[in-house]
Amino acid sequence: MATVSSRVLHIILNMFILFIINPSFILADNDEFSVGDFDFNLFHGDYTPPSPPPPASPPHPPSLSCEEDLGGNGSVDTICVLNSSLNFAEDVYIEGIGSLHILSGVIFSCPVAGCSILVNISGEFVMGVNSSIVAGTLSVTAQNASLNNGSIINVTAFAGAPPAQTSGTPSGVQGSGGGHGGRGASCVTDNTKLPEDVWGGDAYSWSTLDEPRSYGSKGGTTSKEEDYGGGGGGRIEFDVGGAIAVCGSLMADGGDGGVKGGGGSAGSIYIKAPRMTGSGRISAAGGNGFAGGGGGRVSINVFSSRGRSFGCPENSGAAGTYYDAVPRRLIVSNHNLSTDTDTLLLEFPNQPLWTNVYVQNHAKASVPLLWSRVQVQGQLHLSCGAVLSFGLAHYASSEFELMAEELLMSDSVIKIYGALRMSVKVHLMWNSKMLISGGGDSLVATSLLEASNLVVLKESSVIHSNANLGVHGQGLLNLSGPGNLIEAQRLILLLFYSINVGPGSILRGPLENASDNDMAPRLYCERQDCPMELLHPPEDCNVNSSLPFTLQICRVEDIMVEGLIEGSVVHFHSVRTVVVHRSGVISASGLGCTGGVGRGKVFSNGLGGGGGHGGNGGDGYCDGSYIDGGVAYGDADLPCELGSGSGNVSLPGATAGGGIIVMGSLEHSLSSLYVDGSLRSDGQNFGENIKNGDDRIVSNMGSGGGSGGTILLFVHTLAFVNSSRISAAGGHGSPNGGGGGGGGRVHFHWSDIPIGDEYLPIASVEGSIYTRGGFSRGQGRSGENGTVTGKACPKGLYGIFCKLIAGTIHHLVSEPFADLYIRECPIGTFKNVTGSDEALCYSCPAYELPRRATYIAVRGGAAERPCPYKCISDRYHMPHCYTALEELIYTFGGPWLFGLILLGLLILLALVLSVARMKYVSADELPALVPPLRSSRIANSFPFLESLNEVLETNRTEESQNHVHRMYFNGPNTFSEPWHLPHFPPEQVIEIVYEDAFTKFVDEINGLAAYQWWEGSVYSILCILAYPLSWSWLQQRRKKKLQRLREFVRSEYNHACLRSCRSRALYEGLKVYLFTKNFF
Repeated sequence: MATVSSRVLHIILNMFILFIINPSFILADNDEFSVGDFDFNLFHGDYTPPSPPPPASPPHPPSLSCEEDLGGNGSVDTICVLNSSLNFAEDVYIEGIGSLHILSGVIFSCPVAGCSILVNISGEFVMGVNSSIVAGTLSVTAQNASLNNGSIINVTAFAGAPPAQTSGTPSGVQGSGGGHGGRGASCVTDNTKLPEDVWGGDAYSWSTLDEPRSYGSKGGTTSKEEDYGGGGGGRIEFDVGGAIAVCGSLMADGGDGGVKGGGGSAGSIYIKAPRMTGSGRISAAGGNGFAGGGGGRVSINVFSSRGRSFGCPENSGAAGTYYDAVPRRLIVSNHNLSTDTDTLLLEFPNQPLWTNVYVQNHAKASVPLLWSRVQVQGQLHLSCGAVLSFGLAHYASSEFELMAEELLMSDSVIKIYGALRMSVKVHLMWNSKMLISGGGDSLVATSLLEASNLVVLKESSVIHSNANLGVHGQGLLNLSGPGNLIEAQRLILLLFYSINVGPGSILRGPLENASDNDMAPRLYCERQDCPMELLHPPEDCNVNSSLPFTLQICRVEDIMVEGLIEGSVVHFHSVRTVVVHRSGVISASGLGCTGGVGRGKVFSNGLGGGGGHGGNGGDGYCDGSYIDGGVAYGDADLPCELGSGSGNVSLPGATAGGGIIVMGSLEHSLSSLYVDGSLRSDGQNFGENIKNGDDRIVSNMGSGGGSGGTILLFVHTLAFVNSSRISAAGGHGSPNGGGGGGGGRVHFHWSDIPIGDEYLPIASVEGSIYTRGGFSRGQGRSGENGTVTGKACPKGLYGIFCKLIAGTIHHLVSEPFADLYIRECPIGTFKNVTGSDEALCYSCPAYELPRRATYIAVRGGAAERPCPYKCISDRYHMPHCYTALEELIYTFGGPWLFGLILLGLLILLALVLSVARMKYVSADELPALVPPLRSSRIANSFPFLESLNEVLETNRTEESQNHVHRMYFNGPNTFSEPWHLPHFPPEQVIEIVYEDAFTKFVDEINGLAAYQWWEGSVYSILCILAYPLSWSWLQQRRKKKLQRLREFVRSEYNHACLRSCRSRALYEGLKVYLFTKNFF
């Protein structure tokens, strides 16, 4: 423990002494920028172990003096001025605390390969106008540096030995270029290799591209006797503490090899300074030659280029690298010279990340590792003919990761040999291509491209994969116009908010012209049952080669189709809305099985019958004999089968059936499908897109047409406009007697059809549906028609479009067909079972319809008995359409029983007629509660309703006089026309009532004032049999109504229509009064 403690204490003391001796380690100067600032923020980011110390610098010769050795004036510890040219044959070392000035026109040279001129001073380094330095290496350490107009630092072709264990210098006598920052070119032609697999000298020093200090390499020669190769470029390094002004030229180019030797590769230029100004030229270009040399490496704000190839002008040397250390930016540019030679990009740094990487101007960059992650903090930008390759073309078994904020491609190409996992926020392509070759290796068969915000393809851009490809994001996928293409053997698009397939754009899976090396998806051609994944697809939407889909669009909100979506098994899963515009096509035509369950039989000469599916295939004909077409198969009520083909599948000329288009699933139906274009799953016609090895159309065979495929739509609402077309027709057979293919299957599986009062039409169909069989075009027979089916309609609804009834739709529907909608059963019929046949709408029994009633239509159709009806006139009352008298008669048991009851009542009433009249008259006389006011309309009024502004402690007479307004009941108060109040409040009380509440109050008052039907019936009977009793009955009913109104207003109603809180609380805001004159 004591030993450990003493070591810790020793380290702390050493650090403390270091800070005292050199406080600049912790206190940076107040300069604008300091490259040498020490970073003590050890707690920021991940901790990484410190790098090993750099190797010790090689020993240098003693420093030369200003006057004696250099022939100048002054001293290197003050100011040394060189006024005459100098020529050295060995290394030069100058050190001092002063400044070094090289005057105008002075040449300071050491023209020997690998010769070094090292300047280490504390003051200024100045080169005058038209002065020059020539050497293999120039290294300047100074406080400030200035290179005036016309000054040149030239280390071209004076390179020393390149780093050990590198292969920058090519071997042999092919005259190849030397390599460094980029590979040297080679003009060797090898038909067994790709152009990019042939190069000269290899690249090296990738790990030090941010601080390059390597020599370039010599070019190759074309002669064994003499070395014609150009020399490699030297090294230039400036380590400036203040500012550097570059108005002259810094040249570290490779040497030229002429027409007999390869160009040398460029060297290195490294400038480290807080500030850099000037408009000079800094160059690290490969040398010209029979094959051009590779570019060098430059770090700071300059460019890097390559050498021309005289032997193969189209293949210059590979571009070098330019690294800008302050923004951490890498640029690979080939200055618009074409090349087949790659610039190698090896391991990208993890901490800190490069901000941007640019590959431009016909540069070719390659990431050749087995596994590599290309990760930048900002943009990966390819432009102007640039090519970026991942992996090796002959060994497509690598996996790569590409991570950036943005991937921008303009007139450029990305090639992936293996699998790519891309993760960016924005992916924009303009006339560019991304080509992915899985190489047939199942381990690297799936690539995933993620662009979380935006994917846009413009100007004939292409994303191509010969294996499995998943493209997903959370924003927009936009194929904006003609020529844009995303295709793969199995293609999955998922998680986008919106997908737009513009006019002329294509989404395709599988490939149209796939080679034998491409990974072909498996089709379930020999299965007669339906794969469950088509009806119940997995929710995760992953790219899974075991699933039957070849093109799936999963968990996308809206899809707009103006171009082409094409695949063998096309599936839309968890999609909300699909809109197919007039130019849009979703197609699986001719992409089904060449064999299959319903394959047509074949004669020995190759002539055959058509494939079957929804209908039997047509028989083939040859020399008076017929051969059977394929049989029908599958479930018409829920089809999900591929169409079958015809012919010998091992020979050219065999036809394929149609594929499958599935929109939605049993769990997730499309909310809306709008079609102005077409959905097609037709069988293949004989001779259509069928070629032999010599690319000639096959015409001397006789296979039949392929059968139509399947179109399965799980939808909630559907709209087909006039120009739309849904087709699963059979293909045509050969002219030599091949049978026509059978029609396919189209099925509409409706979701949540509203019924009853909630019913709304769910389909608008004005387009065309084709499920016809194909023609023979010879003496063979046509294929049978396919089927158009739908989910069984619920109760009350029927329709051919909801479910096909055999024989109703045959092979073609071309006219607008409104009768195919889901419709309500006709008036006078009901349907209490599920199904689609109009015959299920049974006639309503005549005995259930009253004599004075007629049937009526109801939304959703009649689903139960009795069928809905109404009385022919308002005089009659439901449910039996009786008059009021008839209702009374049948209430008491019918005419006979009612007559007996009535006769008994008449006898009883006749005995007490006179006494009852006097009794009812005296009982109905009511005392006046309020004395009538003279010269007022109140004296001749009916009952009225008073509304008070506030409640006072008064008697009834005073209370009646302190009112705001009197509202009088209207009507003669008879059984046919009872009292009632107007619904709208008068102007006098509109300020003290709530209008809505007042209207409800009036409705309640009018309801109480109305008489029951039986009261009027009794009155009518008494008017006929005993008129005095009828009058007494009327007065007695009036009295009851008045008492009921008073009781309601006094105690039951909460006076909610009044604005006064006190009036509502005391139930005193409203009163009912009666003046008796003319009341009885």
